Amino acid sequence: MHEVEKNIIRTGTTTLGIMCKDGIVLAADKRVTEGERLIAHKMFDKVFLITDKIAVTTAGNVSEVQLLLKLTKAELKLRQLRTKTEPGVRETASLFAMLTYENIRKFSPLIAISAFLVAGVDKKGFWLFEIAPDGSLLEHKDYVSTGSGSIIVYGLLEDAYKQDISVEEGIKLAIRAISAAMHRDTPSGSGIDVVTITKEGAKKVMTQEVKEIFVKK
Repeated sequence: MHEVEKNIIRTGTTTLGIMCKDGIVLAADKRVTEGERLIAHKMFDKVFLITDKIAVTTAGNVSEVQLLLKLTKAELKLRQLRTKTEPGVRETASLFAMLTYENIRKFSPLIAISAFLVAGVDKKGFWLFEIAPDGSLLEHKDYVSTGSGSIIVYGLLEDAYKQDISVEEGIKLAIRAISAAMHRDTPSGSGIDVVTITKEGAKKVMTQEVKEIFVKK
């Protein structure tokens, strides 16, 4: 696990999830790096809608992340066709965890590193899960951050987070946290993606909307 941790830190990114009284906020930066010095892409999406009620943030090797996203979405679609029911958030997170566990243990000259935050709403309520690079699955009741900029994010969230925070307040806090990471963590940067999950479902907050909310008093 020590070697995996070293590689996930070198890959670099910042993602976070915040539980709110009326929903969940997910956010991530948009920079992709190769090694420690090269910026490979400046506008890469790291937050994806899996269903209309479930979203996921990604970190790690781009190829592994893209593969696991495709496999998970395909498996969930097959299950939905077979059962005629929508996938639950815990079911989706467990599927990500299983595939991540299997992927990192396959024989390959390249280490398959990936990590995810899975958040959504279903009949049982709002859920926020973390899938670590080793495939372990953890539920969070307040907030969580992953990637090389997470130590900066945690410093801010520990001070600013409150249990009764609203989604609108959560968006502002997420932007502050990711912005702080981008200022101090070189592999994180180039923009911010934000997704909100409410009773109405998962919605990506566009860049212009983020700016308007951020400056609103």
